[in-house]
Amino acid sequence: MVDFEVVDLPETDHVDVGDTAPEFTRPLVNAEYWEDASLSDLTDDGPVLLVFYPMDGAFPATYMWNEMRDRQWGEKLTVVGLSISSPYDHKTLIKERGMAYSLFSDPQNDVAREYGVENDLDGMAGVSEARPAVFLLDDDRTVEYAWVASEWPDFPDYDEVEAAIDDLV
Repeated sequence: MVDFEVVDLPETDHVDVGDTAPEFTRPLVNAEYWEDASLSDLTDDGPVLLVFYPMDGAFPATYMWNEMRDRQWGEKLTVVGLSISSPYDHKTLIKERGMAYSLFSDPQNDVAREYGVENDLDGMAGVSEARPAVFLLDDDRTVEYAWVASEWPDFPDYDEVEAAIDDLV
């Protein structure tokens, strides 16, 4: 049994519906390789579900990616994740979870900071990761749906996310 305490996260001024999602370029990892890619490289091909999540190996990451894999959202639009984990860790997560999704690697957590979803880890000076967050972007990088965790652990309402995807695509 997992033993953890629910923790309220501080308020955040995160990217929200109607905002233009900040552009970034980071290593984008799939099951075979990784290469530098920008967010607009993905949105140029259509809508994108950008998923921020805790580091690979953390139980919230496992739950989130299992749920999204099982819902097969990648058949409707591009689904991409982002965390502080290395490309090597991402390749392992993709393989273990049987994921068809690609993952951005952002070890310094700069992208989460820019999106307003940074989470400083208690008891670890100078260490942060992304709090769970989901941003549905149209092909102009306009945020059509946003959810950001207000406590840890917290998970999106997957039915609500799916409805927003269906409304957009």
